[in-house]
Amino acid sequence: MNKKIISINPTIDIALPKRVEKKAYHTRNIDAQKTLNMEQILTLMEASRDTPIHMQVLFAVLLGLRRCEINGVKYSDIDYINRTLKVQRQLGKKPNTTAGDFPAKTYTKQEIKLKTPSSNRTIPIPDYVFEAILEERKVYEKNRRRRPGTFQDLDYICCSSYGRPRSKDFHWKHYKKLLEDNGLPNIRWHDLRSTFCTILLKNNFNPKAVSQLMGHAKEIITIDVYGDNAEALKDTSMPFGNSKEIIADCLDDLQPFIDEVVPKDGKENGADFSENDYIEKISEFFV
Repeated sequence: MNKKIISINPTIDIALPKRVEKKAYHTRNIDAQKTLNMEQILTLMEASRDTPIHMQVLFAVLLGLRRCEINGVKYSDIDYINRTLKVQRQLGKKPNTTAGDFPAKTYTKQEIKLKTPSSNRTIPIPDYVFEAILEERKVYEKNRRRRPGTFQDLDYICCSSYGRPRSKDFHWKHYKKLLEDNGLPNIRWHDLRSTFCTILLKNNFNPKAVSQLMGHAKEIITIDVYGDNAEALKDTSMPFGNSKEIIADCLDDLQPFIDEVVPKDGKENGADFSENDYIEKISEFFV
């Protein structure tokens, strides 16, 4: 225009791009009041034993699985020799489909890919959870024998007495009642996964190993999302840079966490309570 090469200004009525303030990468402050401590974890685990969501609670708070990953876990995903779990599917809605494309009450229970490629992972199973899986398998086989004509043998660990997979919100009323009845903080279900990760980080576990257990694409996501709040980590003397060496394949990461769950001070609610008493109390699950 200035040099008279063109006669019309092509930028008239064209809006400039908006300036968008760059946000910090994947940051989220973790409120320490919205995660459970060891005593509260014990209470929740014990209280859930007589509810239909006991296995879901264990998978969330002791393995850090997402809600839809929990519903998709099958007995065939368990390596009974090495005691590991292969996370390779979740239950949810298939993209570009409607409820009419599937049988009634199955629209949100379709097997779909995991959230990210990194979510495909193999994680160690603590003794407590492994024994619980074996007990749950006995119930599964009993229901299959009792209902040979109606039982859906789909191999899901978290299923109804008819073998049907659980819906994504099945746990809700049971979970909220557990929290209320046992005086636990009114936290979200996803905060159980946050509890799992935060406790590992507070106990100075290697962030890269924790990242692999959580199914995060990068270590920085684990640190930014779960470890960036100084208040949540105030009882630890980390820095991450001086944390433990990476444990090969992360196979030894979870057992120390489970070991910490077992009371060591010989007291429970002010009464004498030994570790042997505790083991006897949950002998159906503990080795």
